[in-house]
Amino acid sequence: MVVSCGYLSDSGSGEKGPIVVGTTSAPSTLDPAGAWDGSWELFRNVYQTLLAYPNGATAPEPDAAQSCAFSTDHRTYTCELRQGLKFSNGDKLDAAAVKHSVDRIRAINAQTGPAGLLGSLDKVETRGEREVVFRLNKPDATFPFVLATPALSLVPAVSYPDNSLRKDSRIIGSGPYRLDAYDQGGEAVLVRNPSYKGLAKRKNDAVTIRYFQDSATMVKALRDGRIDITYQGLAADDVVALENKTDDNKGLELHEGAGSAINYLVFNPKDPAANNVAVRKAVAQTVDRAAIAHKVYQDTVEPLYSMVPQGLTGHTTPYFDVFGEPDVGKARKILAEADVSTPVPLTLWYTTDRYGSDTGLEFKEIKAQLDASGLFTVTLKSRPWNAYVLGYQKGEYPVFGRGWQPDFPDPDNFIAPFVGQQNALGTPYDARKITDVLLPRSRQQSDRADVVKDFQEAQRLLVDDVRLLPLWQGKQYLAADEDIAGGERSLDPATIMMVWELSRKTSW
Repeated sequence: MVVSCGYLSDSGSGEKGPIVVGTTSAPSTLDPAGAWDGSWELFRNVYQTLLAYPNGATAPEPDAAQSCAFSTDHRTYTCELRQGLKFSNGDKLDAAAVKHSVDRIRAINAQTGPAGLLGSLDKVETRGEREVVFRLNKPDATFPFVLATPALSLVPAVSYPDNSLRKDSRIIGSGPYRLDAYDQGGEAVLVRNPSYKGLAKRKNDAVTIRYFQDSATMVKALRDGRIDITYQGLAADDVVALENKTDDNKGLELHEGAGSAINYLVFNPKDPAANNVAVRKAVAQTVDRAAIAHKVYQDTVEPLYSMVPQGLTGHTTPYFDVFGEPDVGKARKILAEADVSTPVPLTLWYTTDRYGSDTGLEFKEIKAQLDASGLFTVTLKSRPWNAYVLGYQKGEYPVFGRGWQPDFPDPDNFIAPFVGQQNALGTPYDARKITDVLLPRSRQQSDRADVVKDFQEAQRLLVDDVRLLPLWQGKQYLAADEDIAGGERSLDPATIMMVWELSRKTSW
């Protein structure tokens, strides 16, 4: 990692105007009740949550809350709010507003929303203006992590209806910034929220987030000085190019760090071919992750053999343990023993504008690998993200690609969102041993080091079904003008940029 030197401005106001951040990940909605996706990147900076992550922390701490605590049985979680909290429109942020914010997520139950994160919540109660009580239907030591996600962003009741999503381009929150202007797919203009009370220590007064369709356009904007720093979406070619000290990169710095984002394939049981476990196992036996990582991503990602990435408690490599290296002969045997005629026709779907500019190349490589085996004939199809989400939520895709940025840094968040009747995939996944035994048991453990065995078993069960096929684990890359400080500190454990950490250097 390249770390800049220099002194940081206390106010961060700078003489060059707002710091401009570039990303290829535009919000799908501005209403927290409708988003379980990359929209959280904006939400973290304009909305507030009861708990959040201060710089460098891996466990949540109070933000809008002054304090929070579990009961001894982990079935009641109580938070006391800070005094004098207000939303950006002047409305009071009290216990009733917190209850409204949580209740409407479940009442709306949007297809693309985060209601699935609240499976352990029974009801929300208030005691006076500042105390909120969460009654859980079962012990859940991960509940504070859920409250710290931007899914649980706090909103005022008057402006955010009980039973429907807002459709306009406004945000009323209590976060470090307020949304001053918004152009969908264009940019979000953030300015300091003067009424904010929370843990963020803002090092600037204003940030503009600019949305790009692809990495190349974003990097050109960085080199031309039209943006100051990139966030999500740097393509492998651009990462490699930015590593070189050429004239094109003069005045730019590249920051590299470990990441926990993963990419994977989902098999839809509604499709006759994808519903056949022998077909799924044959695909798992054929796909060459190392080739994808090297040929497509130029080693800017790592091959992944579990839904739980490296670096998290309990990570194992069950897909490698079961399937080993890619082997067409073994895949052919799997299909033959199940009396599956070859070549098997499969349609693979991917999104064109969510997971980076290399996604199309990745799926062309997967198609090439499967077609070359002689066991499959693959058709590729794609859609922009907003349409893509609706498609997989309706179960339209036989096999489709997804990426996962963690909601919180715990192995639970790489297992629980993908199983059960209501999950982040839009395709029910009946995995009773995981949903009814392993997850509930692990959630009784406050010390997350005590959940290793349960998550090792959950990973083994997932590989038995092969409903999900992990492909790779990403690294984090930020490219920035050398005048920008704070990039390496700006990512929380869910790899969401905390733009308040960014500032301009004032001396060398």
